[in-house]
Amino acid sequence: MTTMEFNTRLINMEDRLERFALSLTSDREAAKDLLQETYVKALSSKDKFIEFTNFEAWAYTIMKNTFINNYRKAVRQNTIVDQTEDLYYLNNTKEATNIKPDSTYQHKEIRKHIDALQDELKIPFLMHTEGYKYKEIADKLDLKIGTVKSRIFFTRKKLMESLKDYAN
Repeated sequence: MTTMEFNTRLINMEDRLERFALSLTSDREAAKDLLQETYVKALSSKDKFIEFTNFEAWAYTIMKNTFINNYRKAVRQNTIVDQTEDLYYLNNTKEATNIKPDSTYQHKEIRKHIDALQDELKIPFLMHTEGYKYKEIADKLDLKIGTVKSRIFFTRKKLMESLKDYAN
């Protein structure tokens, strides 16, 4: 295939390639960039095209692979590699750096009220706030699930009553 024939076939596919690029990117400008990048790669890889094979499939494959490679590159660029000894950057959330003194005081007050509770109320409540499911708490403390639910409910009610000043 001559260079002229190759270029003509590629240009004749422009509308279909552009629609395919738009279906991949969902953004008209990004689709145009992908189309242009596909053209550059196809033209520079002309010698790799095997004559009498499916030219359209070859061009679509170039576009799809380009899209996938660009996506992977974007994901890699957004990945943070923390090489500090104690993984400081991964363990330090943005929210943690914005803690206000009054919220620290409120947290201590709330914690003081929770610590003052009887163990039979405090333990199921703390387990629940740590993410345990009712069934897990019941199994671990050898209680019925209804007992666990009522203790957590009464603990919340008791805390809301004693912490009225902190209500929104």
